[in-house]
Amino acid sequence: MDFNKPVESWNQTSVKEFVLTGFSVDPKNQTLLFVIGLLAYLLTLAGNLTIIALIWIDRCLQSPMYFFLGNLSFIEICYTSTTVPKMLWDLLSRDKTISLIGCALQMYFFVTLGGTECVLLSAMAYDRYAAICHPLSYILLLNQQVRRGLLAASWAIGTFNSIVNTVMVFSLHYCHSNKINHFFCDIPPLLRISCSDTFLSQLITFSISGCVIIMPFCLTLLSYILIVSSVLKIHTVHGKMKAFSTCASHLTVVSIFYGTIIYTYIRPSSAHSIEEDLQVSVLYAIITPMLNPLIYSFRNKEVQGALQRALRKGKS
Repeated sequence: MDFNKPVESWNQTSVKEFVLTGFSVDPKNQTLLFVIGLLAYLLTLAGNLTIIALIWIDRCLQSPMYFFLGNLSFIEICYTSTTVPKMLWDLLSRDKTISLIGCALQMYFFVTLGGTECVLLSAMAYDRYAAICHPLSYILLLNQQVRRGLLAASWAIGTFNSIVNTVMVFSLHYCHSNKINHFFCDIPPLLRISCSDTFLSQLITFSISGCVIIMPFCLTLLSYILIVSSVLKIHTVHGKMKAFSTCASHLTVVSIFYGTIIYTYIRPSSAHSIEEDLQVSVLYAIITPMLNPLIYSFRNKEVQGALQRALRKGKS
């Protein structure tokens, strides 16, 4: 770091807008990617809105688990909407620029929603632990006040994480290049093109994001260790299968989400490959929000029943 450089220059940048290079420069590939991306986005909206609507109108889906699931679906809609519409526009347009403020806002909302989802998935793991290990006290352990408290904590932690990361990344100096090798404004590609010394930003980003990702992940893991320990004490095979089936959907979502997030953010910048980052980002920013409603609906008899009741009411 050049300490002889004027202090104010560290808070200035000659770049007023960025260019999101995206996936491909071949027009034919861009058209195909646009169609695939649009279909994925529409499926994400339709699936998550359906789950929210079912939870809202069906009395059988008023348990704590579905309170969290409805909020997860809402987060997924917002999460994918921060990146995919801009990506689709860029695939059809020659102008792939995004303003400095627009880039900062996109990162802020994306990181906020991602951090919130990390903590919320941990709260959902606690819900499964309470339901299986303490069924008689389930409603008491997850009463309305506790549920709202866990949801508020999820948003607070996600917002704090995002504020710190966004401030650190956009206090850097960008001068040599404004081309972001990504389809949205994310932390690793922006750190890569900064002409400032990014050591402090990487250290803070790694530490804060690491805590927000790893701590909920460890709590989720602990919940499932206790769940497995409790289920193994059940004497009948049918009882064990029934207990595990209530966790299968959540465990699938957790594995996909945490796996891709940890791979992306809990690595030093030097370990990042542009192609790998793009592929993994597609998983957690586009594919996972689309798959979540399918995972929960296909593996959940209560959601299937609520959907069938809603369809019968619609026909009558």
